[in-house]
Amino acid sequence: MNQSDSIVIIPTYNEKENIEKIIRTVFSLEKDFHILVIDDGSPDGTAQIVHHLMDSEFSERLFILERKGKLGLGTAYITGFKWSLEHSYDYIFEMDADFSHDPNDLPRLYAACHDEGNDLAIGSRYVSGVNVVNWPMGRVLMSYFASQYVRFVTGFKVHDTTAGFVCYKRRVLQTIPLDAVRFKGYGFQIEMKYTAYKIGFKIKEVPVVFVNRREGTSKMSGGIFSEAFFGVMRLRLDGWFRKYPSVPKE
Repeated sequence: MNQSDSIVIIPTYNEKENIEKIIRTVFSLEKDFHILVIDDGSPDGTAQIVHHLMDSEFSERLFILERKGKLGLGTAYITGFKWSLEHSYDYIFEMDADFSHDPNDLPRLYAACHDEGNDLAIGSRYVSGVNVVNWPMGRVLMSYFASQYVRFVTGFKVHDTTAGFVCYKRRVLQTIPLDAVRFKGYGFQIEMKYTAYKIGFKIKEVPVVFVNRREGTSKMSGGIFSEAFFGVMRLRLDGWFRKYPSVPKE
C-alpha cells in the first residue's frame, strides 16, 4: 500500500454518474489522498465501478466497504472512521460523491489541520456569507437557519454545523466515543462537531462554495432535518450534564 497520511471517506448510494469522476479528480490532486467508499448496497452498480477502478488502476489508493441496504449517513461515517483509524491515517475527511464539495478544497482543509494546528476543519458554506450555488431558495434558507438555530440553542459558534465537508485529526476520532454517537442523518454532523467542541478541540471553518449536484438524485428528506432539529435540544441537555473526555496530549 502506498503511504499517505490522509483518507477521504465518501458514502454512496446510487452514485454511478459521479463516482468515477470524483475518484479521478481526488487522485489528480498534487497531494496524495487515499479514498474509502462506503456503499450502502447501491442497485445502480456504484460499487462495481469502484471495484473496477481498484482492480485496474488504483489498488493501493482506493478502498471500498459494502453494506447491505441504506443504514444511514452517520453509521456510514462511523464505519469509515473506525476503518481509517485501524489503518493508521492521521487526517480523515468526509466528502460527498456528487461534486457539491469541490475536491480542490481538500488541500485547504488539510492545511488548516496539518499546518495551522487545528483539530477539526470544516468546509463552511456560511462563515463568509452564503456560498451556495444552484440550490432552491427554500433549501438554502432551511440549511442556513438550521445552523443559526444550533448556534442559538447550544451556544456553539460554528456557522455551518450541518456541513458534510470536514477534516478530522486522528486524535479527535480516537477521543470521541464513536459507538455513543446517536444521530444517523444530518443530526450526526451537528453531534460530531458539537462533541468535538465540548471536549475542547480546536475548530476552524474554511470558507468553501457548495454547488448543488448536477447528476444523480439528492438523498435529502424532511425526516433528516427533523432529526437534526429536535436532536439539538438533546445535545444542549448533554452539554449541561454529560461528562466529556479530555483533549489528549499530543
